[in-house]
Amino acid sequence: MSETPAANPAIAKRFRGFLPVVVDVETGGFNAATDALLEIAIVLVRMDDTGRLYRHETAAYHVKPFEGANMEAASLEVNGIDPYHPLRPAVSETDALSRLFKEVRAEIRATGCTKAVLVGHNAHFDLGFLNAAVQRTGIKRNPFHPFSAFDTATLGGVAYGQTVLKRALLAAGLSYDDAAAHSARYDTEQTADLFCQIVNQFQPIYAAAVQGETDASVTSALS
Repeated sequence: MSETPAANPAIAKRFRGFLPVVVDVETGGFNAATDALLEIAIVLVRMDDTGRLYRHETAAYHVKPFEGANMEAASLEVNGIDPYHPLRPAVSETDALSRLFKEVRAEIRATGCTKAVLVGHNAHFDLGFLNAAVQRTGIKRNPFHPFSAFDTATLGGVAYGQTVLKRALLAAGLSYDDAAAHSARYDTEQTADLFCQIVNQFQPIYAAAVQGETDASVTSALS
């Protein structure tokens, strides 16, 4: 078995010191302040020696509803979660976030980044639930930027004219399994693949911009 390549610090330059971390949550509704966080998953992305992004590791947890949490029947029907199923291996919000944040902070150190930035499909929904859980639990040292995010719904609209995750994935030539959808792990991995593909597709534009900045700096220094 080949060894996993070490984290490439060049990713820090690609996103101005930010480390993109893909996040998806499954919830008991749409209100981050009142509705339960039921699943959360993250995917770390890495950069190869050519500057292309790829999906790396996934971590996912079932989460116990916080005390007094609201859960809408319609939301539970969509995501198929039974919050109180006896075989559901759920942990508390504190445990889930602490474990995930530990992995994110380790990747930030390994890449020389300064902060993680959440990547999500309709990202501010996921960021809102993440921030609400952080506030409820009182966890310190949240590695994520509190309001900045990369939204693959927007990026999918720009790149492929599609804002729905399934349609954007199919337009990008990627797969989508309806039966597996609406689990945090699956949706996060699919979102990560979409994000990586879009970033890689725009790699020539980024490279030209960097070269333009370099040329301008050289010209300024010689003038």
